[in-house]
Amino acid sequence: METLRFQVVGEAFKKKPLVPSTPDERPSAYYGKKVFNREKMYRYLPKNVYEKMIDVMDNGAQLDRSIADAVAAGMKQWAVENGVTHYTHWFQPLTEGTAEKHDSFIEHDGKGGMVEEFTGKLLVQQEPDASSFPSGGIRSTFEARGYSAWDPTSPVFIIDDTLCIPTVFISYSGEALDYKAPLLRALHAVNVAATDVCHYFDPSVKKVVSNLGWEQEYFLVDEGLYAARPDLLLTGRTLMGHDSAKNQQMDDHYFGSIPERVAAFMRDLEIQALELGIPCKTRHNEVAPNQFELAPIFEETNLAVDHNMLLMSLMKRVARKHSFRVLLHEKPFDGINGSGKHNNWSLSTDNGILLHAPGKTPEQNLRFAVFIVETLMGVYRHNGLLKASIMSATNAHRLGANEAPPAIISSFLGRQLTELLDHIELADKDDLLSVAGKQGMKLDIPEIPELLIDNTDRNRTSPFAFTGNRFEFRAVGSEANCASAMTALNSAVAEALVSFKKRVDQKIAEYSKDSKYSEGTGHSPKYHAIIDVLRDDIKACKPIRFDGNGYSEEWKAEAARRGLDTETSCPKIFERYLDEASIKMFESLGVMTKKELEARNEVKWETYTKKIQIEARVLGDLSMNHIIPVATRYQSQLLSNVQNMAAIFPADKAAQLSARNMKLIEEIAERTSKIECLVEELVNARKVANKIASEHDKAVAYHDTIEPKFDEIRYHIDKLELIVDDSCWTLPKYRELLFIR
Repeated sequence: METLRFQVVGEAFKKKPLVPSTPDERPSAYYGKKVFNREKMYRYLPKNVYEKMIDVMDNGAQLDRSIADAVAAGMKQWAVENGVTHYTHWFQPLTEGTAEKHDSFIEHDGKGGMVEEFTGKLLVQQEPDASSFPSGGIRSTFEARGYSAWDPTSPVFIIDDTLCIPTVFISYSGEALDYKAPLLRALHAVNVAATDVCHYFDPSVKKVVSNLGWEQEYFLVDEGLYAARPDLLLTGRTLMGHDSAKNQQMDDHYFGSIPERVAAFMRDLEIQALELGIPCKTRHNEVAPNQFELAPIFEETNLAVDHNMLLMSLMKRVARKHSFRVLLHEKPFDGINGSGKHNNWSLSTDNGILLHAPGKTPEQNLRFAVFIVETLMGVYRHNGLLKASIMSATNAHRLGANEAPPAIISSFLGRQLTELLDHIELADKDDLLSVAGKQGMKLDIPEIPELLIDNTDRNRTSPFAFTGNRFEFRAVGSEANCASAMTALNSAVAEALVSFKKRVDQKIAEYSKDSKYSEGTGHSPKYHAIIDVLRDDIKACKPIRFDGNGYSEEWKAEAARRGLDTETSCPKIFERYLDEASIKMFESLGVMTKKELEARNEVKWETYTKKIQIEARVLGDLSMNHIIPVATRYQSQLLSNVQNMAAIFPADKAAQLSARNMKLIEEIAERTSKIECLVEELVNARKVANKIASEHDKAVAYHDTIEPKFDEIRYHIDKLELIVDDSCWTLPKYRELLFIR
């Protein structure tokens, strides 16, 4: 079969699965082996230094530069004992990936030799070249200075022989040039705002933490087949390819038995991830063939983001050892499920209370209702911004298709929570809050125990769904940096909580002067103030609540009537970052300045243009250098057959026998001619767009005039794939790419 068409693939198929050398210990014994975690800090740092570091990590205390040398010495000792020779500041520039520059520990000893040295200065701060990373105009080519600064809340780790230090990345003038710095600011903002609101219910709360549990979906393809597809190699997705006769329509891949080669890859990946402190919990087959998922245990958001970025890099390395390539593109194959990165988000207090979980008392349930509603308020006020935070040239292909949520932000609450909010809005204040937890469901099968049923169902078409004690932001893309969505979400919720507290405090002051709100009535002015503001917000955020089918045309029309953002053009969606409301929110919370937002949008528009530009070039090259030559070569074979028929048989008989071939010859001629014309139009449209100076206008032009031609060209190529002799077709087909052997 394929070995005749792709000799390069044959060798990959012959390779036996690379079985990882599983450690003898249980996972709990080697978890965090390559991480300078608290246990290592306790062993390698002086007691007073360890205590100061814990204060920084747990309480947000200012890092004392005076302890940096002691911390660096302890890190170096641990690292050298583990075979480390280099260190790097590991950061997340606006490229969607990570960056690192490795330096060795060695320095001159002044006596003609070398000494291993690592100081606090080297730990805390470095100066990578800021002009070569995307900056949106903040840094010019001749302005190269930028700083990476240690983030002590995310532990240092070892990759191979290098000590990796998580850092923020800022320009010489202080603007953030990465994803981590704004995220840390947003997490600080939501901590302060949520803690203030918690004090209405529990004055002992000192800190509120944002939690994140991402679910990473991905595809695997054989390395040999990947190498034979230039579009996969250069763009991460297939720009052409007819549907396989069998894909996901039988639903037999989802949660099915994991293929042996894939299971070996997963074991190897999990071992290395656990050693790096990434708490991998779940693995399984996803819906589409060759699609899989990995999910960890919840972590604090900043650490979870770092772990996800590290894992995506690790996945690619480990896959190569198993003759696979990982595809993180949101839609690498047309017509089947794409890959997302569901972000399960919640808030919790330092004393272990989940703020989005129902409680056991009316006061706890009032707190639950407050945090649910204020989350909805943040999502409602900034639904366009939240969509912009997850939008990209790649994720645009996934949204609204094959189980992915639509490009309209709404929130699914489920029947029980919806009834609770309606009850708060309309019921008497003395009879408000009762929320059921999990309820029992008995099955009429004696051997099956009672099931515990969650207080909400699930809605796969909802971008932001409540799932019992957290919200699931389902619209985040597979290859995206979660920090983008988490910065926008935590900022929006922080702003809503700040507004809530301000209005409640105003009403408390007002009601305290009114005798009808005195303690003698059974409820305090604070209670009445919270309920009244909560009711106002329940009414205000109703447009964001939707429990129906997000795919329906009726919902699109209804969402527009509700005033929700229904824009589908990726470059125009990015404009929401520069809305007056967005700028005001980010600046008031200290997350990003207008200058930083404008710069980031320049990067987003430029990145969008470049990705579509690369795809256009690849599609044009493949069309002219692969598809048309293959089709015309097969056409020539058919012509020779027709001529041979005419030479052997009488004219009428020859015409009859050659009818099918003549039809194919004509169809090939028509389709190759159309492809050639469309490619020429594509090139000309690109030339026009490239002359546009504004990055925004250029991105819009690429979206409006260039990207639509992709599907037109693809249509004719996919039709040719069906009629050209299989032995002539030079590119691996979907039936080969989508099924691991």
